[in-house]
Amino acid sequence: MKWLEKHLRKYAVRNLSLMIIICYGFGYILQSVNPAFLGYLTLNPYAILHGQVWRLVTWILIPPGSSSFIFVLIAMMFYYSLGTSLENVWGTWRYNVYIFSGLIFTIIGAFVTMLLMYVLYGSELNSVTAPIVFSNLAWSFSTYYIMLSIFLAYAATFPDAVVLLMFLLPVKVKWLGIVDALIIAYDFVRNAASGRWFVCIAIGCSLLNFVLFFLGSRDLRRLRPSEIKRRNDFKRAMNGSGAGAGASGSGSQGAARRIRPNLSSSGVVHRCAICGKTQADDPTLEFRYCSKCEGTYEFCQDHLFSHIHAKNGSAPAPGNWTGPEV
Repeated sequence: MKWLEKHLRKYAVRNLSLMIIICYGFGYILQSVNPAFLGYLTLNPYAILHGQVWRLVTWILIPPGSSSFIFVLIAMMFYYSLGTSLENVWGTWRYNVYIFSGLIFTIIGAFVTMLLMYVLYGSELNSVTAPIVFSNLAWSFSTYYIMLSIFLAYAATFPDAVVLLMFLLPVKVKWLGIVDALIIAYDFVRNAASGRWFVCIAIGCSLLNFVLFFLGSRDLRRLRPSEIKRRNDFKRAMNGSGAGAGASGSGSQGAARRIRPNLSSSGVVHRCAICGKTQADDPTLEFRYCSKCEGTYEFCQDHLFSHIHAKNGSAPAPGNWTGPEV
């Protein structure tokens, strides 16, 4: 991954979310003018191997949603906002990797489906039936679940961000992300139970980028006994119930100062170790601790994924994106 970033970072597409929206806009125009023409753009591996190589790219143009223009417009604006926020936090290169890996995994899934079809039903597939079968299967492979993976990534990155559901009800994104994941799981189980295993492959491949992102963002060091002890010490210090704690216990107060470096006499609790911003500067800022830094350092949402980790006694410093490898 580091080698790819070093050599390909300069080719990363800025404002990729806008490019996706433009592709969808063109696809909706085609759908309105000549819906049958979209059949020549689908991700059909059989047709690709028979010379229609443009399908490797044109399937991205096929709109994944409703035919209602107003609904589509609102959905595209929503996903543009989510994608732009992720690109700003992750960086252009990492956001490109996330999106393009989802597209590549989906293409691979389409070819794996064709291979399995020949393994399972090879005797029934010939020059007459194969084009029809794979033409129908191609509609299962779209960008629908890739778009859902953008929302899941946003929910995992900004779990406490608030959105207005139906423009009225404020809801934290993490709860919407859980609902979204349950809907996807229901789709997967329902299609598996009905024998539509090719749809399950499409779902799994389209969301594989998020799975890699989620696993990459989990720090297994938190399972170490030393890390568990450090977190317990932090909780005891915050609750004022650490060992030997008392009104005049200087040892406990010193431990609390070491564990809570951001607490000041001005009442500021959260302070970014990079830019120095606090919740007093911007009440909407979210702050998180970095589990990969040695010591206890807190960062605002703008620098949580864009700093050099504190190692060997050195303090964290501004740097490139240090989030999960995808």
